[in-house]
Amino acid sequence: MTENHLSGDETRHLTPRDRAARGKAARVEVPRSSHAEFQPPPKRTDPVEIIENQSARRVPDLVPIRYGRMSEAPFRFYRGAAAIMAADLAETPRTGIRVQCCGDAHLLNFRLLASPERRLMFDINDFDETLPGPWEWDVKRLSASFVIAGRANGFSAKERATVVRAAVGAYRERMRDFAGMGNLDVWYTHADTDQLMQQYGRMLSPGQRDRWERATQRARAHDTLQAFGKLTHVVAGRRRIAPDPPLLVRLQDLLPDAERGALEKEIVRLIERYGHTLQTDRRFLLQGYRVADIARKVVGVGSVGTRCWIILLLGTDDEDPLILQAKEADESVLAPYVGGSSFRNQGERVVAGQRLMQATSDIFLGWERVQGIDGRRRDFYVRQLRDWKGIAVAENMSPKTMALFGRLCGATLARAHARSGDRIAIAAYLGGGDTFDRALATFAELYADQNEKDHQALVDAIKAGRVPAEAA
Repeated sequence: MTENHLSGDETRHLTPRDRAARGKAARVEVPRSSHAEFQPPPKRTDPVEIIENQSARRVPDLVPIRYGRMSEAPFRFYRGAAAIMAADLAETPRTGIRVQCCGDAHLLNFRLLASPERRLMFDINDFDETLPGPWEWDVKRLSASFVIAGRANGFSAKERATVVRAAVGAYRERMRDFAGMGNLDVWYTHADTDQLMQQYGRMLSPGQRDRWERATQRARAHDTLQAFGKLTHVVAGRRRIAPDPPLLVRLQDLLPDAERGALEKEIVRLIERYGHTLQTDRRFLLQGYRVADIARKVVGVGSVGTRCWIILLLGTDDEDPLILQAKEADESVLAPYVGGSSFRNQGERVVAGQRLMQATSDIFLGWERVQGIDGRRRDFYVRQLRDWKGIAVAENMSPKTMALFGRLCGATLARAHARSGDRIAIAAYLGGGDTFDRALATFAELYADQNEKDHQALVDAIKAGRVPAEAA
């Protein structure tokens, strides 16, 4: 596989001087200050229509839950509106420098997670929309998410601008660091909790350090055994997934016997076949488990309605669990604007993007294609359901805490982009000043205004009976 399969960037063998010149030349075509602009076009597509088009390919009885969750607040809407923002970003200035984009780089998609070596890392977590595209799109989506979250917390305009400039400034500064590093040094860079405390600990108050320590302890506790205890129970002497309809429904309760049997066989085959996308040692480990139960799970906000299965596997005995999540992968929301994936399987697209952007990935991350009971073939990616997961609680953040978290997210995004794109060109484009930082603070406010209007459009559509909504 060549790098071009992922980022589309063919400049990596130019000299550093030529790559820097490329970045500086982009300033002429696309001034850094131009990124402050956001003006919705006169013929902008109805945002509710974009969401409806996505919902048409999803499980019909789950779609009202998606609308219900998105209607709760502007930030919840934003989390489910990556497709709307992709259409809007396509109308904004582009530098022409591509990276492997996350595609949905809002602040809650940065979190604590486990490495295979059992170290607690901080990294990007969600890659459903990953695709090669303009680096600035990820930075803009991250910036707008901080303004939307800041408004929900009652931050002033000045405080919100400080948060955005902290996040974008960290991205810019870290990218300059990466521009001076060799390829292997960039590749091996990661951020575990010990390193983060060394780097940011002096900026924390005693209370903040205590909260950080509690957060890391909670993340370590959110592991397979914790999920096993929470999501399963013993029925007639056998370990089974504990239902919680409509959010968690066992396959046995979902379909009639004939259809259920056919789908169950297909999902079992999915687990068997997907193992061939793992490293040989991890495939051997997987083969030591057997499928014990299957359930459909509702996940997230934007993902609600996509087909998502959790599979309980048992190893040595009924107290030796592995819980996998098989999640449907559709075309990235970026694809209409940057071109489709070079991978024929959308699950492979997600996995390849995740492996490229993350410093370290789940050992059970892989992909497969499945034929449903309706005869349609769908792509899936598979990973562990839970493995040392810790997510930020934006509602609990003060302006200073959110600015610090923004710096952490910005630096992490820079590292992810530096692995796949022309880090030297991006660094040269951004330069040493804060022109780009200030531009994005302006953009983020303008886009937060648009997001509030789009959220209200969905609320109005629900009130008018255009789309159904259900709380769950």
